[in-house]
Amino acid sequence: MTESRRAIALALLLGTSGTLHFLVPKPYDRLIPRELPGSARMWTHVSGVGELGVALLLTIPKTRRFGGLLAALLFVAVFPGNVKMAIDYRRKPLPQRLIAYARLPLQWPLVAWALRVRDNA
Repeated sequence: MTESRRAIALALLLGTSGTLHFLVPKPYDRLIPRELPGSARMWTHVSGVGELGVALLLTIPKTRRFGGLLAALLFVAVFPGNVKMAIDYRRKPLPQRLIAYARLPLQWPLVAWALRVRDNA
C-alpha cells in the first residue's frame, strides 16, 4: 500500500468512527470515564469532531504530517475509555468480553499506523 493510500485509509477509519459518534452515540457514551466533567454525550460529540477533523487533515497532503501526529495522540487519549470498557465488561458474556479486551492491545498498532503516516508525509 502506498503511503498516500495508507493515510487515506486511516482518514476513512477516523471519518467513519467520527460520523458514528453522531449517528449512534450511545455505545461511545459508555466509554466516557465518569471522572470527566460534563456529560458523556458532550465528550462523545467532542471526540467525534476531533476524529472528523483529524480525518480531514490526513486527506490533505500539506496537513498530513500534523494529522498523523494528532491521530496518534487521539488514539492515546481514548485509551482510558478502552480500559473503562474492559473493566465494565468483566461480567459480560465471553464474546463481548473478548471484544472489550482485544481493544486494549489493538490501540497500539493504530498509534504506530498514525506515526508512520506522519513520518512519511
